[in-house]
Amino acid sequence: MKKQILFLILGCITNYTFAQSKVTSPVPFNLKVNEQRILSRINELGTIGRDEKGRGYRVAYTQGDIEGRAWFMDVMKKAGLDVSIDAGGNIIGKRKGKNPSLKPIAFGSHIDMVPDGGNYDGPLGSISALEVIEVLNENKMTTNHPLEVLIFQNEEGGLVGSRAMTGNLPKEILSQKSTSGLTFGEGIKAIGGNPEQLETAARKKGDLAAFLEIHIEQSKVLETRKIDVAVVEGIVGISDWDITVTGMANHAGSTPMNDRQDALIAASKLVLTVNEVVNSYEGAQVGSVGKMAVLPGAPNVVPGKVTMSLQMRDLSHEKVMKMFADIEKRATQIAKETRTEIVFEHLRSSMPTITNQEIQDKMMQTAKSLGLSYIKMQSGAGHDTQEMGRLGPVGLLFIPSKDGISHNPKEYSSSSQMAKGANVILHTVLMLDGMMGKP
Repeated sequence: MKKQILFLILGCITNYTFAQSKVTSPVPFNLKVNEQRILSRINELGTIGRDEKGRGYRVAYTQGDIEGRAWFMDVMKKAGLDVSIDAGGNIIGKRKGKNPSLKPIAFGSHIDMVPDGGNYDGPLGSISALEVIEVLNENKMTTNHPLEVLIFQNEEGGLVGSRAMTGNLPKEILSQKSTSGLTFGEGIKAIGGNPEQLETAARKKGDLAAFLEIHIEQSKVLETRKIDVAVVEGIVGISDWDITVTGMANHAGSTPMNDRQDALIAASKLVLTVNEVVNSYEGAQVGSVGKMAVLPGAPNVVPGKVTMSLQMRDLSHEKVMKMFADIEKRATQIAKETRTEIVFEHLRSSMPTITNQEIQDKMMQTAKSLGLSYIKMQSGAGHDTQEMGRLGPVGLLFIPSKDGISHNPKEYSSSSQMAKGANVILHTVLMLDGMMGKP
């Protein structure tokens, strides 16, 4: 009896910033998602949007995408959600809470895919979000907060739907061609949005109490270490530069080796320098040269010009800029040694998105109470969570992906792995809502 009273007290005194109402009754951690239902829906959605060769082609704005969205909206409606499409083309499913004055807790992901993609990148988060609603329905539970299942359109094309929801989608993009062949404006219209009223899709900062997403890891840290879930600390910022290395083109047969101004030699030294500098810093930062063009590009001509890319990612923009300063300094020395000119042009920088510490803590508490192993890590890939961080507190959870494969028909996570992750999302939602005290 004393233990029961203590448990109730602990639940009641846990005053989360997400819920202003009092805890009514603690929810047991044996409340679980339906593993087979998640798997069945992953497989069913995976059959929608195949091309003539049977490959996955639910690319945003294609017929496969339209059919997939129709299927998903039908399942959402059967789960009792109030379903609508905003002007940006995002699918929104709403469930009422006990206290309509509280801000909604939202969760979800996307269902569009890259050409010849797999069944898990996006659908895992979307179907897991729907599973949270199913479990609440089956247990006749009403949360204090209203809930929203958000299915963003065209995540793979550059977080298009979530950018529309945060008011960060420039109107110029509407006239540009998407992978489907339609312009983004035409595509948004094709899926039920209204590109002419795009501004009405934008929400204000503070409109949501929280946003949660679950995703396959897209690398193999969890699989290698045999860890159940990763609580993501943040999504890295990305900075891009174009680099031009200018030397002098000359006859490769008659120009002595010690008299050359070889742009490719200088560029090669610079590629190695990028690797050395980035590796010299502590942390999980990355730096890459992924594109290079050599001019004039003939076997009998000393390269006179090289254009190349530089991309660096980290949770700290300050660290990225320090690494760049080191690279730029080394480049000056390389240019002097090779008698070339090296010029950097900064193209763009996206700022890192740090996930909410309170949500991180609750995800870890939940994982521990469910008997799951967990680690904290950063995300090197972009997700809709990155944009949603503009509106309020966000949380992101990873589950293992076999061999770290993603954007590929071979991507795979087991039903057990998916269920473990979905259970963490379910109980984190309940903790944030205030229905659940500390375990």
